[in-house]
Amino acid sequence: MLVILLLVLPATAVAQNYPNKPIKMVVGYAPGGGSDIMGRLIAPHITKALGQPIVVENKPGAAQNVAAELVARAPKDGYTLFMSSAALGVNVSLYSKLNYDPVKDFAPVAIFGTGPNILLVHPSFPAKNIKEFIEVVKKNPGKYNYSSSGTGSTQHLTGEMLKLALDSDITHVAYKGTGPSLIGLAGGEVNFNFCNIPAAQPMLKTGKFRAIAITSAKRSPLMPELPTMIEAELPDFVTATWFGLLAPAGTPSSVITALNTVIVKAVKTDELRTQLSQMGIDPVAEPPEYFSKFLHDEINRWSKVVKAAKIKVE
Repeated sequence: MLVILLLVLPATAVAQNYPNKPIKMVVGYAPGGGSDIMGRLIAPHITKALGQPIVVENKPGAAQNVAAELVARAPKDGYTLFMSSAALGVNVSLYSKLNYDPVKDFAPVAIFGTGPNILLVHPSFPAKNIKEFIEVVKKNPGKYNYSSSGTGSTQHLTGEMLKLALDSDITHVAYKGTGPSLIGLAGGEVNFNFCNIPAAQPMLKTGKFRAIAITSAKRSPLMPELPTMIEAELPDFVTATWFGLLAPAGTPSSVITALNTVIVKAVKTDELRTQLSQMGIDPVAEPPEYFSKFLHDEINRWSKVVKAAKIKVE
C-alpha cells in the first residue's frame, strides 16, 4: 500500500501545481508549414487560459519522426507537448523501424482541426485546370515532379495516390517541411505540390503558384472556385491532414484533461473558429478518447495507401 502511495503522490503533486513554468510545444516541421502555423495559432489560447507561455520549438526531419521521438522520451509531466499532423498515423506503416510507437508512447490531448490539401502548380505548368493537368501528366510520364513536406506526409501520400490513380510515372521530391517545399515550387525546382491551405495561403496571394483543385469530398466554402479531384473523374480521391497535441504516455490524466479542456474551450470560441475557417480548417472540439480512436483509424487508413504504393523507408 505504501509503495502505491509513493507512486501516486508525485503524479498528484504535478497535476495540482500544473502548470508552474513555460510549456514547450515541439513542431516536427520547419517554420512556415501548416503544423507550425497551427501550433502558433493555438498557443496563445493555451497561454491565456493557463497563465504560462508556450515556447514553440521546431525540430524538422524525417516526416516529424525527429520531433516525435524527442517528445516520446521527454518527462511525463505535461511540459513537453507534440504538435502533430497526419504523418504520425502514416509513419508506422512507412518506416521499417521507428524509435517510438505512435500509440503506446503518446497520450492524445486534443485534435483541434482537420483540412484538405490543395493541388498547386508552378505558373509555368502547361495546364489551367485539373482536367488539363491530368491530361498533361498522363501524356508525359517521368517528366514531372512534385514536392512535399517530407516522406510520409499526407502531401507525399496524396501525390502517390495521384500516381496510382493516373498510372503514371511522377517523381517525389521531399523537403524538410511545408515551407521549404513551397519555396521549391515557387522557385521552379518542382512542378506541383499538394499542400494544406494554411501554409499555401500567404504565397498564393503573391502569384508564385496557382491552385487548381482540392482534395476534399466537396468544394470548400473558402475556395469555392476549386473543383474537387472527384470532379476530375478520380473516384474517392479524398485526403485530409489534421492538427493536434499529444503528450508523452504516462503524463497524469488530470494534466491531459486540463489541457484538453482549455483547447476544446478555445475551439468553441467564435474567434478561433473564425480563424480556422478562414484557413480552410474544420474545427474539432472533442475529448482525448476521440483523438485516440481517430489516430487508430488514421493508422489503418494510411497503411492501405502505403501498401498499395509500395513505399518503404529504411
